[in-house]
Amino acid sequence: MLDHIGISVSDYEKAKAFYAKALQPLGYTLGYEITPEMTGGAGAYAGFAENDKFDFWLDSHKKPAPKLHIAFTAKDRKTVDAFYAAAMAAGGRDNGKPGLRPEYHPHYYGAFVLDLDGHNIEVVCHSPES
Repeated sequence: MLDHIGISVSDYEKAKAFYAKALQPLGYTLGYEITPEMTGGAGAYAGFAENDKFDFWLDSHKKPAPKLHIAFTAKDRKTVDAFYAAAMAAGGRDNGKPGLRPEYHPHYYGAFVLDLDGHNIEVVCHSPES
């Protein structure tokens, strides 16, 4: 089980804006920032939380890792659709429109977007819809 994940981004301010918009349908908010002054010049960090649990972090080191895949869980399929629309509106690139992925399992409903650095960001719902 993961406690949190952090990624380096090439443009810290643009990435913060992208993720603030793209993750909003999931209930994530940008809720904590650590400044370069607080780290003794080691860079800035932005923490995103759902229910006050900061589990997704960006850093300003400008050296993004090659093509990460990060998947967030959605409570329902409508939230997957909302993430996709928000991420695309925020400047993301399509990497798989919302839909069923039965090759994973019969109820796997996901959407994939490439963020501003090319990381594959997925949102998935595993529950069947009624």
